[in-house]
Amino acid sequence: MHITEIQAFALSSPIDPPQERHFHGGTRRLLKRDVVLVVVETASGLRGAATAGATSSSMREYFEGDSQGTFADVLENEVADALEGAVVEDIIDAHELIEETSLSDRLITKAISSINVALYDIRGKELGTPVYELLHDQYEDPPEPTTELPLYASSGMYMDPEGFAEQACLVEEAGFFGYKYRPGIGPDADRQTIDLVSDALNKTEMMLDSHTWWKLEDSYEEDTVDAIVTYAHENGAYWVEEPVAPDNYSGYTRLAETGAALAGGESEQSPEGLLSLGKTGAVDFLQGDVRHHRGFTGCQRAVEFCRGRDIKFVPHNFGTWLGLLANAHLVAAAPEVSLVEYPIFENDPLVDASGDPGMYQFDLAFDLVKGQPSMQNGQLTVPDDPGLGVEIDLDVVEEYPFIEGPWTEFHYNRQ
Repeated sequence: MHITEIQAFALSSPIDPPQERHFHGGTRRLLKRDVVLVVVETASGLRGAATAGATSSSMREYFEGDSQGTFADVLENEVADALEGAVVEDIIDAHELIEETSLSDRLITKAISSINVALYDIRGKELGTPVYELLHDQYEDPPEPTTELPLYASSGMYMDPEGFAEQACLVEEAGFFGYKYRPGIGPDADRQTIDLVSDALNKTEMMLDSHTWWKLEDSYEEDTVDAIVTYAHENGAYWVEEPVAPDNYSGYTRLAETGAALAGGESEQSPEGLLSLGKTGAVDFLQGDVRHHRGFTGCQRAVEFCRGRDIKFVPHNFGTWLGLLANAHLVAAAPEVSLVEYPIFENDPLVDASGDPGMYQFDLAFDLVKGQPSMQNGQLTVPDDPGLGVEIDLDVVEEYPFIEGPWTEFHYNRQ
């Protein structure tokens, strides 16, 4: 594979008008969603694509002054300098070239994540096979690939308890396996939400994505978190995700004693971090992301760790349809893995319900690719065309110019 060009496009999808969501201790203002589109081309004329710099609950691009725009520059400069003109036999050879740059470990991991996915897209096109077949062949004695995948809906964000319950009903109507929402509107209101959502759902599972409890200025006390996790477990929660900070392994271990199923891993900064969290024995679901954990290659290490253990790998996915399909190829190939996260944004054309259960506007999530994924009744069919099985619509480069500044703002009710 002779790499001839690396392009990176920083794009912004405006939330117009901006939306405000009230949480415990303040208000969150949603302004836009940013995406970095990476396109790799080879001498044979093949092109592979990926999204880069995946958003996780750590939200470094807000809290540490990073932006997707600066990361696009990294890809088009240091990473392009390392890869353009190179001939790589194995995809991991590209990793080694990136590791030889002077970039920080974190930027190296982010860069490898996107380049790995794009190169697998190209390799599949070279061989005329879908990416999941390439990945499947790398496991020892794997079962046949599973290309019909159940989805859980990732939606609710900082609403009143009744709003969460109404949204849960729409998610169930659309046929999703689970409904994941973001609490953090105050301990009493969080408990009321658990009551209303658990009562509203019949077949669909309830999942809590709880990073607001620890991330923001007015964080919950330890005993409050323990009590809400216990209450969620008693009311049938399928899992409680990130109830403590990513590096608080002792907190995970403490909360595991409540009997609640815990999920985490999206904010780990490397595949090694994913494995470290898994080795605590405290989480029941390990959430890697090909856009964040060194691509397919890094996430396969976490899949192999989970195989045969009492822990399931479920990828994190909170972005575009391109990121969805990349993680879906990983799941289709992986032994003992089946569930995929599907974020619902406003006016999602694939969600069939009597109302709109979308979180907020993110039109670029749909417009980045040509056509639509095959999804019905909360189940995704992984494409069997070569590579990722989807083509990028480069018109988005003109239609969604990058907007400087943070994608979200937090305003606190200080006395």
